[in-house]
Amino acid sequence: MDVIIVENAAAVAEQAAELIAARIAQKPSAVLGVATGSSPVGTYEALAARVRAGELDCSEVSAFALDEYVGLPLTHPESYHEVIRTTVTEPLGLDPARVNVPDGSAADLEAAGADYERRIGAAGGVDLQLLGIGANGHIGFNEPCSSFASRTRMKTLAPQTREDNARFFDSLDEVPLHCITQGLGTIHDARELLLVAQGEGKADAVAAMIEGPVASICPASALQLHPRATVIVDRAAASKLRLVDYYEHVQRHKPAARETAGV
Repeated sequence: MDVIIVENAAAVAEQAAELIAARIAQKPSAVLGVATGSSPVGTYEALAARVRAGELDCSEVSAFALDEYVGLPLTHPESYHEVIRTTVTEPLGLDPARVNVPDGSAADLEAAGADYERRIGAAGGVDLQLLGIGANGHIGFNEPCSSFASRTRMKTLAPQTREDNARFFDSLDEVPLHCITQGLGTIHDARELLLVAQGEGKADAVAAMIEGPVASICPASALQLHPRATVIVDRAAASKLRLVDYYEHVQRHKPAARETAGV
């Protein structure tokens, strides 16, 4: 795992956007996995700035969202269909036909999950998956004790996740109880993982992900098993890490040709 510690949230966004833009430059038809929540918003804004400046062309990029609430109308402002449209598809100039979000309105959610897996496979798999991390260590909506082998499926949201997401709704009662999410096994299939985190509120989860045991109590710890995972955090999110000096030493002395090889 490649751990990059930067000064603040703006620097997290810039570093992540630089990495993603480089991957798209290498492969204009790249398949991106896109996350929702507050963590990746700055990254999308930094990418959009590059698009507006003519420095980045995303017109051939395909995208697969990690998850969706169950039961929200697709046009609800907090449905991830709508969030992805307003934060990713339109600002980055993606072709809407190439942007995929799990179907949380499907009558048969099991079939919807299987269909999403099929669509990812038909696209050739995800080249780079962008991730955030929940305060309880979840990635996507894979709550603690999710199987590391899990695929796209329906999940029940943890109380903490619903409380954390209530800020996006008028009340906690409006936050859906269920979701459809890519599984940890699905996420792990991506050729490259990039996780961003900012703020002291994520410090415990970041420490458990990077330095704790690989355990289902912290789903994000699955990144330790991925051959090409990068974590970019600000100093507040890194504040519970024990080996900060080592991670910074590695960054200062990493040969340029091996920058994506990991720690």
